[in-house]
Amino acid sequence: MKILRWSVTVALAGFLFGFDTAVISGADQPIQQLWQLDDLFHGIFVMSMALWGTVIGALFGGIPCNVWGRKKTLIWIGVLYLVSAMGSALAPDPYIFSFMRFIGGLGVGASSVAAPIYISEIAPKERRGRLVVLYQFMLVLGIFVAYASNYFIGDNGPNAWRWMLGAEAIPAALYLAMIFTVSESPRWLVVYKNDSETAKRLLLQLNPDRNAEYMVQEIQMAESQTEKRSLWSSRYRKVIMLAFAVAFFNQLSGINFVIYYAPRILEATGAGASAALFATAGIGLINIVFTMLGIYLIDRSGRRVLLIIGSIGYILSLAFVARAFFTEVFTGVPILLILFVASHAIGQGAVIWVYISEIFPNQLRAGGMSFGSSVHWVLAAIITLLMPYVLNTFSGGPIFAFFCGMMILQLLFSVFIMPETKGISLEDLQKKLTN
Repeated sequence: MKILRWSVTVALAGFLFGFDTAVISGADQPIQQLWQLDDLFHGIFVMSMALWGTVIGALFGGIPCNVWGRKKTLIWIGVLYLVSAMGSALAPDPYIFSFMRFIGGLGVGASSVAAPIYISEIAPKERRGRLVVLYQFMLVLGIFVAYASNYFIGDNGPNAWRWMLGAEAIPAALYLAMIFTVSESPRWLVVYKNDSETAKRLLLQLNPDRNAEYMVQEIQMAESQTEKRSLWSSRYRKVIMLAFAVAFFNQLSGINFVIYYAPRILEATGAGASAALFATAGIGLINIVFTMLGIYLIDRSGRRVLLIIGSIGYILSLAFVARAFFTEVFTGVPILLILFVASHAIGQGAVIWVYISEIFPNQLRAGGMSFGSSVHWVLAAIITLLMPYVLNTFSGGPIFAFFCGMMILQLLFSVFIMPETKGISLEDLQKKLTN
């Protein structure tokens, strides 16, 4: 079935996203020791350079999606990943290494814009959620595979870190070869190229049991009723607010804090040497299992219901972890962190890329997705940079209590403000949310 095959192919960009983000953990200390880098240089120019590339890739990723098309953008993302993997592995000094990691970050940021857009635009409304969330599933799978790859390569001498980073070239080359087999988004062809004939042919291939002529007319009608306004006009205030809120709460859940600093958190509870194992394999497995559950439920229960379920899980786990730090009774904290990661995977993890990719009008989808992705990545960068200072200034109690408070706000947003989008065509959503 072409829809599934093309969706899985494009979702492989998420696998590279996850792999690229996690693989650096195995090269962290060897690189610092090899090039004798001080902590400040190592943190800013080596470890966080990919993150800043991600922010820029997300900020500007909507432009090539509109100008070149979804497919060409996805091809160039594959090129960025491949060049970054090979360049990082072969880098002779920290400056070239940092530049290559920055290139990989551009690919990560752009893929978080282009891949969800493409899948949402080819998917039928009944299965749009589970197909778009394949991107998130591939992402967490990529993280897990990167940790496993680092583990198996880790004992192969002083240059093992080069093999760790170079291993990404294999899935990057596979993705690049496969992405040429997908076609352009029919909606992009209608909206930006006025090529309704090619769009009809593609829609017939993707949906042989539906009327392609009617589907193209529906896209054209929605386009004719859309005034040529800026994304920032008052007409689109509601969808901008929805995209901002979903991306904002995603990061203010504390998910990056828990994933990046799980060893430190568990060491503070007395877990000791087992912390690193839990932080990598444990979190990775829980992420995969509950993301799969999210795939199963997102088109059955809906985006809003999953976010409510996730919010309740967040609140319970964060509240009890905060209580453990305030009372210094740490029994059960590892289980609570598992509940936290499971709540994220089935809630925000499953919902964010789906929801933002479907709430904007066709002609503004790339810009809107770029906005939502940028909010996500800018907040991720800020939290990552501030957390070492916060950890040295506050105990775990106030930190987890703060994240818990944010999730109470997310629950209120989900119950009282967030509209459901499951089972509604992109054109009908456009009428509903921007009328």
